[in-house]
Amino acid sequence: MAKMKDAQYYIVLVTLLFTCVGAHLSAADEGRHKVRPAAVAGMFYPGAPDELRQMVHTFIKDARGVKAPGKIRGLVSPHAGYIYSGIVAAAGYGQIAPSTRTVILLGPSHRVALRAASIPEVQAYRTPLGDVRLARLATTLRRLPGFESVPEAHLKEHGLEVQLPFLQVMLKGFEIVPILTNSSDPKALAKVLAPYIGEDTLVVASSDLSHYYSYETAIGLDRICTTAISNCKFSDMPICEACGKQAVLTLMHIAEIKGWQGILVDYRNSGDTAGGRNRVVGYASIAFVHRKEGTNTMKERLSTKEREALLKLARSAIEARLVKGTNVERPGQVSPVMNELRGCFVTLHKHGQLRGCIGTIEPIYPLLECVEKNAQSAAFDDSRFSRLSADELKEIDIEISVLSVPEALGFKDGEDLKRKLKPKVHGVILSCGVHRSIFLPQVWKQLPDKEQFLEHLCLKGGMSPKAWQDPETKVEVYEAEVFGEDDLE
Repeated sequence: MAKMKDAQYYIVLVTLLFTCVGAHLSAADEGRHKVRPAAVAGMFYPGAPDELRQMVHTFIKDARGVKAPGKIRGLVSPHAGYIYSGIVAAAGYGQIAPSTRTVILLGPSHRVALRAASIPEVQAYRTPLGDVRLARLATTLRRLPGFESVPEAHLKEHGLEVQLPFLQVMLKGFEIVPILTNSSDPKALAKVLAPYIGEDTLVVASSDLSHYYSYETAIGLDRICTTAISNCKFSDMPICEACGKQAVLTLMHIAEIKGWQGILVDYRNSGDTAGGRNRVVGYASIAFVHRKEGTNTMKERLSTKEREALLKLARSAIEARLVKGTNVERPGQVSPVMNELRGCFVTLHKHGQLRGCIGTIEPIYPLLECVEKNAQSAAFDDSRFSRLSADELKEIDIEISVLSVPEALGFKDGEDLKRKLKPKVHGVILSCGVHRSIFLPQVWKQLPDKEQFLEHLCLKGGMSPKAWQDPETKVEVYEAEVFGEDDLE
C-alpha cells in the first residue's frame, strides 16, 4: 500500500515537472514567434494595403533627385509622415539594389532612453503589406556586449517602421536587423556591425533634420548637415541638427571603414511638401556607394536645345521682375535631366564686365528651379552691385554653370593640394571654421597661377591668404558645364 502511494507520488511529481517544462517551452516558443505589430499605420502612412502600396509606387515614380553613381550600400532616409517626407525617402529607395537580402535599420528611440543599442526579441515586424522577418544576425548581435533588448522602446517607435513599406515594395525575400540607438558610441557600434555587412546588405539610418525653423533658416542649417554627412565630415556634426544623429553617425563611421562615399540624392523640407513655411522640418535622402564607383567628372549632358531653354528661362525670370504684367515663361515638356537636382550658378555680364553672379552649390533644387531662382538673385540680390534696371536688360549677357556634386579633396600640405588641383576644370570650395569661399572653374581664366587662385579664394572668404596650406582647411572640388548666350549666338 505504501509502495503504491509512493508510486502515485512520483507520477504526480513527474507530471508536474513535464507540465512546468512544457509551459516554459511554450512561453519560449511564443517569444520566438512574437510579431511586433504596426504602430503608426493609418497615421504616418495609410493603413489599407492597396492604398499604401499605390502611394509608395507613386512616390517612387514621381521622385526626383541625383542618381547615385553606383550600388547603394547605405542610405540616410527621413521618418516623418509620408505626406511630408515620403517623396524624399522614395528618391533613395527607388535606387536600391533588388539583390539586397539583409537591411540593417538604425534609428533613434524617441520615447525611451537606452543604455545600449536595442534589438527587439521578436520574429518579425508587421505592416499592412505583410510581415518582415528578423535576420538571424539580430539574435547574434543581441548577445554581444553593447546591445540590449528594451521592448517598450520598440513598441510604438515609428522611425524604423516607416522605412518598411518602401523596402517591401522594392525588395523580395529580405530580412531586417532593427536597431534603436540614442546613447551608444557610434564609432564603436560601427566597428561591431562592419564585419557583418556583405554585398547583399543595405544599411539605413533613419533621421529627420532640423525642426521648426523658418523655411530659409532651415535650408541653411540643413545644408551644413547634408554636406557634413555626405563628406563624412565628423567635425561639423556637432552643429548638425538631426533627431537620428546617433544612427547617422554610425552609418558615417561604417562608410569610413568600408570606403564608401556619400552623395545627396534629395533634400526638401515640409514647406516644400505639405506644410506652411513658418515652422518646417527638414528631410534628406543621402546615399553611400563604394568610393571606386563614384566619379566627379562633369560630362556635357545638356543638348543645344536644353541649353537654349535654360537661358531663355533665366532671361524670362529676370524680365518678369522688371516688366509689369510679364510672367515667367517656363518650358513645357522637358527631359529628365532638366528636373534633376543640380547645383547651378547664373552669371550676368554687361559689356564684358561682371554685373552679378549668384548660385547654389549643393543639389537641393531641380535644375529648372535652380536656374530661375539664381537668375533673379543675380540680377537683384548680389550685394556687390545695384539692382538691375529695365533699361539694362537688353545690354546683359547671361551665362549658366551647371555643377557636379562637390567632393572632398584630401591633401597633406599646400604642395600636395596644388598637385591635385586641375586648372580650368575644378571649381573650388574652401571652408575654415565659419568661413567659406567659392570660385567657379571660369575664375582660372583670370587667375591661372594655382597659388594666386587659392590666395584670392581665401581672401574672398575672409581667411588668411595662406589658409589653403593648412590640412585642417576643408577643400571640395566640383566641375561645371558652362554655356552662355554668346556661345549659342
